Amino acid sequence: MRWSLKELYPSFEDEGFLEDVEKFNGLIVEFNQWADENFNDVNDGTEKIEKYIEYSKEISTRFSRMYSFASLTTSVDAKNEVALQYIDKLMVKYTDLTKPQVQFQKFIKETDNLDELIDSSDLLKEHAFYLRQIKEYSKYMLSEKEEVLIAKMANTGSKAWTNLHNMITSTLMVDIEIDGELKSLPLPAIRNMAYDGDQIVRKTAYEAELKAYEKIDESSAAALNGIKGEVITVADLRGHKSPLEETIIQSRMDEETLNAMLTAMEEFLPVFHKYYRKKAELLGHKNGLPFYDMFAPMGQVNRTFTYDEAKNYIVDNFRTFSDKLADFAKNAFENDWLDVEPREGKRGGAFCSNLHSIGESRIMSNFSGSFSNMTTLAHELGHGYHGSCLKDESILNSGYPMPIAETASIFCETIVVNAALKEADDQEAFSILESSISDAGQVIVDIYSRYLFETELFERRKNHSPSVNELKEMMVEAQKKAYGDGLDHDVLHPFMWVNKGHYYSAGRNFYNFPYAFGLLFSKGLYAEYLKRGEEFVGEYDDLLNATGKNNIADVARRMDIDVRNPEFFRSSLRLIEKDIERFIELANK
Repeated sequence: MRWSLKELYPSFEDEGFLEDVEKFNGLIVEFNQWADENFNDVNDGTEKIEKYIEYSKEISTRFSRMYSFASLTTSVDAKNEVALQYIDKLMVKYTDLTKPQVQFQKFIKETDNLDELIDSSDLLKEHAFYLRQIKEYSKYMLSEKEEVLIAKMANTGSKAWTNLHNMITSTLMVDIEIDGELKSLPLPAIRNMAYDGDQIVRKTAYEAELKAYEKIDESSAAALNGIKGEVITVADLRGHKSPLEETIIQSRMDEETLNAMLTAMEEFLPVFHKYYRKKAELLGHKNGLPFYDMFAPMGQVNRTFTYDEAKNYIVDNFRTFSDKLADFAKNAFENDWLDVEPREGKRGGAFCSNLHSIGESRIMSNFSGSFSNMTTLAHELGHGYHGSCLKDESILNSGYPMPIAETASIFCETIVVNAALKEADDQEAFSILESSISDAGQVIVDIYSRYLFETELFERRKNHSPSVNELKEMMVEAQKKAYGDGLDHDVLHPFMWVNKGHYYSAGRNFYNFPYAFGLLFSKGLYAEYLKRGEEFVGEYDDLLNATGKNNIADVARRMDIDVRNPEFFRSSLRLIEKDIERFIELANK
């Protein structure tokens, strides 16, 4: 139940690891010197671009292998000082790549015949999308001095505000009375009580959480205003119409696609409101669901799994889709790619790290035998499968934007959840459906409220720094618009802007709509699979392979999907609507 990392390196003292550290440091010095000497003019374009690509591939491969080894080590051994030191050292050294990258962007920007150069070289043809993306981004690039200045100023600007917010939220202690005893607990422990089976516990935790935020609301507002102010200033300097436009470009999307998705989401909000009202009714509420009961567990899934049972269940059900997917999962289990044992010093949650440098993945989770533990494994194996479809690509063609990062994971999770629903009795089906719909509601309805809030925040921040009361009012209004009569408007969450860390990153603006796209794109693909059957499977693998070197519209077009048409997103939402109808039917039995 523990993973093997020896395929990366046997240890930090290993000769191979130490040689890579030394080679990496030397490569950065060499790369900087070469860039200084060669990016003074646009002569010999093909040769220079080829050399830049070769440098970038080698540096990226060595860095990702070393950094992955260190970060994976700390994820299961939080106090490993050697790993922590190497993470810091590698990140500091990595910043030395900024200058040659900016120099190359400028070189590409000034190269008028890029398409001709690409056609003249097989290496450049292979990296055509990568190069054209740099050309596209170069339109928004400032001078070398300005870029370096912005990067340095961010350390004492937005990054300092981010660190402040991380510190005050991670050290916030919440006073709460439990069983007649007054306790002071960390914020995550209080947030987890939202899933408690006792309504009194859920309500008490909610009220204690809101009260605790009053201790840090002014400092959080200052941090939020500082970060968003910097984002607006830099986006304006670069020539972006707005921070939203910048995020859309970075996501390889376009405004038409975003608007098509938002149109469909808005149309289907009443369907989710129906679910929330039914849940409220079942829990004894008359005016909609109070926020503290949003995640109240419903029904009971009695099914549990040993780790071996979970492995077999996942592999067997993956095989109903394709042998390739099932064999991938089987290989991952048999070769110790997973670390699933809960233990002291290991971080919570779950993730998948695709290790392009060795063509493998590593998956971390905390398995205790629950149904959700099993579906989490399937989800993370989906991420791994996505990585395996890209392992033979150049490392520069292996990255994909966040909106399609959840494609394979949600698809794989859907396979096992649907299999479980076929086998479940009514009580189990009721619980499985409610949990699945609740998750979808967070990604569609709550994400929509966060999108509305951030849109309004940027608009107001252009003219002034919104106060704590303004921020609270904006969040409540966004929740009312998104949740409608599904929630009790007297019991909302005005401090959600303090809780969601994504707002406090200058590089992650609108870190909300990509989640909705990921869910709906994956659901839409699953709907296509149900229609097409066997012929879909090979096309699906080709789609995953294409995600590293295409924009989102072109990736989708491979499956004859038009993401600029709201109808595609409606087809995905109809699948969730069908689940909601069945949930209500079971609730009324």
